[in-house]
Parts: sequence; structure tokens; C-alpha cells
Amino acid sequence: MRSEKKKNNCPEIAPDEVLLDNPSLVGGDVGHQDHSTRMEMPLSGKAVFFLGLVFILLAASLLFRVGFIQIVEGESYVLQSERNRMNYTPLFAERGIIYDRNDNILAWNELPENEAGSRNAFSREYTDRPGLAHILGYIQEPRKDKFGFYYQEEFKGLAGVEKSYDPLLSGQNGMIFLERGADMEIRSQNRIKEPKPGDSLTLSIDTDLQEIFYQEINSLTEEVGFQAGAGVMMDVETGQLIVATSYPEFDLQAISRREDEELLQEQFTDQRNLFLNRSSSGTYVPGSVVKPFVALAALEENVISPDRQLTSAGTLTIPNPYDPTRPSIFTDWQVHGDVDMRRALAVSSNIYFYKVGGGYGDLEGLGIHKMAEYFDSFGLGKQTGVDIPYEKAGNVPTPQWKAEQFQGDMWRLGDTYNTSIGQYGFTITPMQLTKATAALANGGKLHRPTLRLNNRASYQELEVSSDNLRVIQEGMRAAVQDSGGTARALQFSELEVAAKTGTAERGTGSDRVNSWVTGYFPYQEPRYAFTILMINGPADNLIGGSAVMRNIIDQMLNEFPQYVAN
Repeated sequence: MRSEKKKNNCPEIAPDEVLLDNPSLVGGDVGHQDHSTRMEMPLSGKAVFFLGLVFILLAASLLFRVGFIQIVEGESYVLQSERNRMNYTPLFAERGIIYDRNDNILAWNELPENEAGSRNAFSREYTDRPGLAHILGYIQEPRKDKFGFYYQEEFKGLAGVEKSYDPLLSGQNGMIFLERGADMEIRSQNRIKEPKPGDSLTLSIDTDLQEIFYQEINSLTEEVGFQAGAGVMMDVETGQLIVATSYPEFDLQAISRREDEELLQEQFTDQRNLFLNRSSSGTYVPGSVVKPFVALAALEENVISPDRQLTSAGTLTIPNPYDPTRPSIFTDWQVHGDVDMRRALAVSSNIYFYKVGGGYGDLEGLGIHKMAEYFDSFGLGKQTGVDIPYEKAGNVPTPQWKAEQFQGDMWRLGDTYNTSIGQYGFTITPMQLTKATAALANGGKLHRPTLRLNNRASYQELEVSSDNLRVIQEGMRAAVQDSGGTARALQFSELEVAAKTGTAERGTGSDRVNSWVTGYFPYQEPRYAFTILMINGPADNLIGGSAVMRNIIDQMLNEFPQYVAN
């Protein structure tokens, strides 16, 4: 039998036959191929390389960032995490208490009833006695962000002695350690540093007398129509201020508590400028109160003897070199006739001081430079150095000042005349005038005013003749004692006062004036210098600073014998 090979039931199929069996490739619709049967082309080597490079760079960047956070910033994040759980908060030091010279409490700290025992909750409280707002000032409390964390950790003095003595009053904050749970609720707290309270401060101010000054200034303001005022009284041997008040003043309670926003807005926008401390930060035209310093300068420079008489006929005519038909005419406030220096001070003769200051006829006169030198030596137009912030200097007119202010305009004789009676761009503060007047009273010692009790400030000894000072003192005493004296309102049988008044015109219309009086007492053994300034009153009014001081001394004689005993 012929042998035959056994047939294979699963014959081998060639690859091309598989493709031929695909109906989509044999007469099928190529445009509607089944994607499940489409062939995938392999990626090129270049594409694989770049794709791999991208993955490597991303991985490297991620590893670098993880390493940076773990290694470089790890400690910082650990601390931040710990602070979220445990943090430190300040334990505020109580601010020092402020007293007046009689141990009356003027500023203190108070704890709210519902937070008794919490050293972080105290508020600053102030006396409601009038006349003290500018002296005491106010503070800014510590500040928190919206998360309740302090970004300002101090009670900061912003005005008055709260600012100038802030380092003394502040003390040193302590610190408390707080541990919080995940819900940020406090779990435990421990004090790790106790606060150190601030030191107390005793002022030289007499609160009772300060209130009287303030009320008398207020009364005349309302009675006559002045806009504002200021009063200062200083110990001539120590420079300590017994009174330093300014009217009107801001509401100290409203500012410190900041509860009534409407009232606060009224305070800030009041047209009378309630926040201006007129005793040391307000500068005003002085008028005739500068005449004692012009007189002393004339004696020191041998311009005139104290007994030589000059004639005041009511007007002084100066020829005009550019137009003879239009001479310059300078007037006195009344005809005084022949007056010597003492009488000129007593009646406040303008023409006498025009001649002494600028010269006339055979009298050479001081001249503007010598006048400015003596004004400067007494501290007029300069800061006094008083220990209260925001003090202003003022101005003494000079040729240089005029050239700067009026685009090179030359200085004229009339400018010297007007400066000699305290007009023409001349501005000072009541504090400056009190300091200068005290130097006339005490023999030439120029003290720096101070608000701190027993703080005997250093002083400058002026090189002036005691004999010449005596002439000025006698002239100021005559202003009170003699008939026709401008300070006759200050004549008392129980107390000898020496004084000088001044009325300074405001603006070109001259319908408003500032009224000054400055002086000292007792006359024979001076202890206190004073200044009253009434600001922006009607020019036709005859009641001013002297009337205010008259009422004050009347009350001092009855209630404050410690200041007025001869």
C-alpha cells in the first residue's frame, strides 16, 4: 500500500492572508475604517528622547523643591507649625501715673470690671478738669491684625507729656506663653517674663490754678468776642511751669476712649483748631510787649540814656527820597509829649521806640541787626526747649528774611520802625515771652521752661548790666503804678506787680487784634513771671489780657497765698 501523509487540520496561515480577510481592506469603505483595527506606527527615537528628557526635568525639579523645603526651610516650617500651636504674646506694662505738683492724679490706668486681673486689658484714663488737655496729651493703644495678633506692642504717647515722657511712663512689657489646640483654643498659658510698670511723673503744674487761667480766658472770649487764648506762669528761679494752658482745647476723654466717632470728627474738623497748643505751638505778632527788650538793648549799646526825653507828638514823618510829596508817616496810639525811657515803657509810646530802634535826627538808633541780636539773646523767635512736643519758633524780621519772603525787596527804615514795636512779620509764642520776661525779673538768667516738678533745668546767664535791668524793671512797674500806665488793671494793694501790655494788629484791615500782657510778681523779690494772650478780638474792644490777669490775681490773693505773698 502506498503510504500517505496525514493531513494537518490547522494549516499554517500567512500574514498577508490575515490582511486579505479584513473586509475593511477588501472592497470595504476606507473612509469609515474601524479604529480598533488600525495599525499603530512606532514613535521615533528622537521623540522618545525628548519625552524622556521632559520627565527627567520634572522629576528633578520636584526632588529639588522637596529637598529645599525639607533641608533648607525645614526648620522655619517647623517653627511656624509650632507657633500655630504655641505662641508668645506681650503682657503689657502698666503706664506710669501722672500727678500735678499737689499730688492730684491727672492720668491713670483702669481695668474693665469683666477683665479684672488681666494685665493686657487696662485703659488710660484722664482727669476731666479743664485746661489740661494740651499738657497731658494722649496715647495710642497696642494694635492687632485681623487674626488677633499684635503688630504694635506698646502704648505709645502721641501728644503732651504722654509723648515727651513716653520712655519714662512706658515701662517694659512682659511676655506670656500660650499653647493652643488644633481648634486654636488656648489650652494652657504661662508667664515667662513679668512686666515692669512705668515710672510715675509729677508735673510742676498746679491743676487748680491752671483751671482758673483757662476759665478766665474762656469767659473773656465769650464776653468780648475773642477767638482763642493762652496763659503761662513760670517760676523765675527754676523755670518750672505752674500754668501752661491753651483755649479752646479738645475733649481728652473722647480722644482717649475713641468711642464716639461723630464727636471725634467734630473735634478734628472744628474751625478753631482745638489741637493747637497756643502756649507753645502758636506763633503770634507780639506788639508792644517787645519794647522792654528794645529798651534794654538801647541801654546796653549806649544808644540813649534812660533819662533822655524824646518827644511823642502823635506822628513821626519820614521824607520819601523817591517822591518828596509822599512822606512816610508813623503814628503813636496817642500823644504822649516828652517821655524818658521809664515813662515810654509805662505809656507804651510808639514814637519813642521808633526813634530808639531805627534812629531819628541826631539819635542814631539801634538798627535792625542789633535789635535782632538782643531779641535772639532773650529767646524771642526761637524754641524755648520746653519739655512738650511740637513747639514752634516764630520769627524776628531781618533784611535777609525780607529778601527771602519778598523776592529780594530791600529793607527800609520803616521796616526797622515797625519791628521795634513788635509788628511786621514778628511772631513769638507765649512760652517764649514768659521765658524772656522771667530773665528781666531774675537778673538775666534765661531758664529753659519745664513741666516736671523738681527738674531744675540749666539756664544761660545773659551778660547784661544790672543797672540797665533795673531801669527796665522800673519802667514795667510804672506801667502798673503810674497814671496813664497801660497795665493799671494790675494795681493791687496786697501785691506789687510789674507788667507790659501789647496790642498787635492782625491783617491789613486792622479790625482785629491780639491782646497781650506779660509781667512778674512780687516786684521787689520776683518769684513768678506770667503771660496772657487773647487772640483775634475786635479792635474797638478795650478789655483784653490785663483784665484776665486782674481776675486771676484777685482769686490768687484769696485762694493761693503761696504764690502771691510779698
